[in-house]
Amino acid sequence: MKRILIIEDENELCDFLGLRLEKSGFEVIAANDGVEGLNKARVENPDLIILDLMLPKMPGEEVCKQVRKDPRISGIPIIMLTAKCTDADKVIGTVIGADVYIAKPFEGAKLIQAINKLLA
Repeated sequence: MKRILIIEDENELCDFLGLRLEKSGFEVIAANDGVEGLNKARVENPDLIILDLMLPKMPGEEVCKQVRKDPRISGIPIIMLTAKCTDADKVIGTVIGADVYIAKPFEGAKLIQAINKLLA
């Protein structure tokens, strides 16, 4: 079973994503701030990370940079799932290491499709 780390500070969205992913056959790990998320990425070594940008304690951009710098976890695919959706935000997201950039609100089916593609 593939393991997905959700780093999201909105509890309702985190719960929704967790249920959706579990129904799709994934094991879910959750973190509610950037520091906790980075620590869980290092300890849990998930197969994929879903990362919000606007997070308490450490912004998602920094979490992404730290993941990409750490050779133990640098290969984990990252999906940025965020309300920041300008073209500049998308470019920054991919430059710092996101594999996929999805703007909120999003379609659950498109998220699952992106996850499956990255994990294939």
